[in-house]
Amino acid sequence: MKMETHNIPPEVINSLRNFYHAHGRAPSFAELAKLAGYASKNAAFRLVNKLVDAGIVEKDASGRIRLRGNRLGLPLLGYVQAGFPTPAEEDLLDTISLDDFLIRKPQASFMLKVSGDSMIDAGIQPGDMVIIERGTAYKHGDIVLAQVDNDWTLKYYERRGNQVVLVPANKNYPEIFAKQELKIEGVVRSVMRRY
Repeated sequence: MKMETHNIPPEVINSLRNFYHAHGRAPSFAELAKLAGYASKNAAFRLVNKLVDAGIVEKDASGRIRLRGNRLGLPLLGYVQAGFPTPAEEDLLDTISLDDFLIRKPQASFMLKVSGDSMIDAGIQPGDMVIIERGTAYKHGDIVLAQVDNDWTLKYYERRGNQVVLVPANKNYPEIFAKQELKIEGVVRSVMRRY
């Protein structure tokens, strides 16, 4: 989704983004006026109205501003060839929120840090962050977060006849069959890794 900026200077968007990442919240009207370099609160009120129109912020019941979802994403500058090299071109195409890109249902999602290497052949490495979505119908072949006999694990979900098998993505690990109890907590929707 393209974010329409309604003539909001890019430096104001960047200042708002930096404030959010530093404080974990939207600025107050006074803080926003200072960020934008305005001397009056009236100018800040006009700026807030533009930010509301752009869908970046909203006002809560008490009139304070808060971010709408996480609309302060990263700039999408173009495309890169993953095959043969081509000349690079940089052009601001859009602004993408990583939350919007990675998370389908924010209210039903949470993150976990991966330990262990039983899913490395699925591209999930130790230290990766996975986004789990609860309340989603899981199917054969999904990577799920499962509680099996009081232990938690990430594995492929497979149904073989009447039996459920949790299958690792590393040949050094055995398949898991529940002895007493199996509960599927959610489905892996995204994997994130820092380099």
